[in-house]
Amino acid sequence: MAKRAKIVFIGAGSMGFTRSLVCDLLTFDRMRNAELCLVDINKERLKFAERMVRKIVDSDNYPATITATTDRRDVLKNADAVMVTILCGDVNVWQYDILIPKKYGIDINVGDTRGVSGIFRALRTIPTMLDIVADMEHLCPHAVMLNYTNPMAMLCHAMQRSSKVAITGLCHSVQGTAMEIADWCGVPRDELVYTCAGINHTSWFTRLEHKGKDLYPKLRKVVESSKAIRELETVRSEMFLALDYYVTESSGHNSEYNWWFRKRPDLLRKVYSKTSWNPGTYAFIVKGHQRAKKNWKKYVRDWLAQDVPVPLVRGHEYAASIVNAWLGGAPFEFNGNVPNTGLVTNLPEGACVEVPVLATRGKLSPIHVGALPPQCAILTDLSARTEMMAVEAHFTGNAKLVYQAICHDPLPAAKLSLGEIKTMTKEMFRKFKRYLPQFKSLDF
Repeated sequence: MAKRAKIVFIGAGSMGFTRSLVCDLLTFDRMRNAELCLVDINKERLKFAERMVRKIVDSDNYPATITATTDRRDVLKNADAVMVTILCGDVNVWQYDILIPKKYGIDINVGDTRGVSGIFRALRTIPTMLDIVADMEHLCPHAVMLNYTNPMAMLCHAMQRSSKVAITGLCHSVQGTAMEIADWCGVPRDELVYTCAGINHTSWFTRLEHKGKDLYPKLRKVVESSKAIRELETVRSEMFLALDYYVTESSGHNSEYNWWFRKRPDLLRKVYSKTSWNPGTYAFIVKGHQRAKKNWKKYVRDWLAQDVPVPLVRGHEYAASIVNAWLGGAPFEFNGNVPNTGLVTNLPEGACVEVPVLATRGKLSPIHVGALPPQCAILTDLSARTEMMAVEAHFTGNAKLVYQAICHDPLPAAKLSLGEIKTMTKEMFRKFKRYLPQFKSLDF
């Protein structure tokens, strides 16, 4: 008899992710009877997450079992896969990643990926992520970690340079963008053929084909002629028309990662979209989390109260298909975040890159891509190097490296002098001092 799969969810109180990932897993025959182990340090959220998963499992009498605990070490032993969706410090902490830079004129939309906000979020989170992989090395060294926590590239880079555990980071921006492009071009989604590579949230569709034909000329024509698309994707449309390749992640996010869009009030107004899920406005995601913090229990209770079967329709997240392949099911190709071992030849060696990866039994095999187009590589290389500097700062405790990384990040560099960046960086360090014990001195 095949071994029962054991899947651990760390940060199970992330209700939406946990619910969708469990639904996806149960659509695979080899995971219908899985051990589903839920971990969260917030006991109240954990209890609600357990009730949600229980409803999913009971909806069709699946033979899966459910365990819930506040201590991951209780359930990590012999796990096959570990999914991580955590936030170190709640939104009351995260908001200062946005508020402090605003004092210095830096207007941030999300702040979870890179730049001053993403770097400090990474520095607060890396110690916990390293503790998780250390526990995995001891308790489940042959498991795969699938990380959904941001900032994706910096966290994965820190873990991958520290551990031999199989680790990849997952983001839905690649498949989400591919589906958008297919729809705009009138191509069935499952017939779109593409190669996408770069770093998380700044990956580029270097190949875009339908039935062997280059789709980029059609995409350019569609974007140029469609006011609705340009208003929906204000930033990405302009970047595409200038740089010739389409970039992943939404326009609001992308406006933070470069020099062009958020440095003047008149330019900011051009970023804002009335039709996108993310309108690109200041602190959009933080404000959404603040609202959700007040209403999450009502949302879960309402969902639990629905007296209807839970539809198990596989979604677009990669995780369940990767776990199925890892356990011996059909091989699965996805875009994941892995160390650059010559995979993208004009990005730094060892950086965390987002490239095609093939998942098979007990193995993740990244696929060589080659060089990014030079007009895309310039921005991507700079961001990759600032991320690597920030991670190195964690390991060395060198606060000046953090300052230097922020000096080179495009948005602060477009807005502030070196002295102003130094003042802002020191204020961030003071605000988050209790979360950053790895830094003993701010003498820079």
